[in-house]
Amino acid sequence: MALTQSEPTAPSGAIYVTHSDWQRLQALLEGYRHQGREDVSTLQRLEDELDRAVVLDAAEIPPDAVTLDSRVVLLDLDSGEELRFTLVLPSRANLDEGRISVLAPLGMAVLGYRVGNDIDWEVPAGRRRLRVQRVMDQPEAAGRPPAGRPRRPDEGGQRREIA
Repeated sequence: MALTQSEPTAPSGAIYVTHSDWQRLQALLEGYRHQGREDVSTLQRLEDELDRAVVLDAAEIPPDAVTLDSRVVLLDLDSGEELRFTLVLPSRANLDEGRISVLAPLGMAVLGYRVGNDIDWEVPAGRRRLRVQRVMDQPEAAGRPPAGRPRRPDEGGQRREIA
């Protein structure tokens, strides 16, 4: 009899978010609200997404879940076109370099979804239907800290002294 590793199961409609991402996104929400820098409805949508999230330690997150700093491939179910990008915090967003902000509608839509999940994405011309086709790189699955968060000494890996 073979043993299989069980993965966390989420309630219907839930998304997966690492504890680290949840903290970074909560800080982002608080900072933007304090500064009045972002549309209130955008911040509310992200807050709603985080409210339905299953928050897990990095070691528990499914390797096919889209987390911050994940490189993903989405399939447009209507056109067959593939979209490739990295999901990032707004300060690192750069469309020319394929980095989409988590505050952009597409970024918010894909956060926490897993390979095989379908997404309805509202665009000015109507709705697009997308599927998470592949997570090409997820920092947590690769044992790396997300961008902008240094690795703690107890997280393993080699430390290098800079003179």
